[in-house]
Amino acid sequence: MGTPHSASETGKETDASADPAAAPNADARPEDTQATDKADHTAEPSSAELSPDEVIADLQAQIAALKDQALRAAAEAENVRRRAAREKADASKYGISNLARDLLSVPDNLARAIDSVSEEAQRAGGETLQTLMEGVKLTQKELLQVLERHGIQPIHPEGEKFDPNFHQAMFEAPGTGQPDGTVVQVVQTGYLIGERLLRPAMVGVAKGGTATQSENGQTESGQAPGSQLDTSA
Repeated sequence: MGTPHSASETGKETDASADPAAAPNADARPEDTQATDKADHTAEPSSAELSPDEVIADLQAQIAALKDQALRAAAEAENVRRRAAREKADASKYGISNLARDLLSVPDNLARAIDSVSEEAQRAGGETLQTLMEGVKLTQKELLQVLERHGIQPIHPEGEKFDPNFHQAMFEAPGTGQPDGTVVQVVQTGYLIGERLLRPAMVGVAKGGTATQSENGQTESGQAPGSQLDTSA
């Protein structure tokens, strides 16, 4: 008859055999554990494993990239500075464009007043009328000088070839003896502010004359009446 075993001992043996994880791994060797640790350490190369030449080359590349970024930033800052200076200059030069355009009716009316009274009428009107007309002329002259101090100058296109960038054709005048497309009369004076057009000159253009020639010798005709490029300030 066999030796009897207690229930507790039998349970312990059963648990140990049922749970393989609880049992020690008899196949595991110390060499395998060391190899795994070594593989973890050598998975990614560190900077300490680079040669001195490679380290120097890497640092030089970083320095070159930083220099390039610094140069780009400096160039961008210079562009911003120049753009701000240009905008400031334009604001100073052209900021009064709207006011100046509204004021142009004043010299227009002064010119009409002067043209409406002939020299003969002034003499017939006596000293009072002559003094009045002299005052009107002085006022017109002073106003034009003030406008000129602010970069506003009149356009005098009579006798020139019609330019739609600066002139606005109001009518065509045949039989003037002038080349076709020549400005023969100024109806209303035009003005520039700086290098920009403030108001185009309203003009009459010759029609039916000989065609004008450009500098390269090609024949050109005048622009169509009323054609105008909007370049106003």
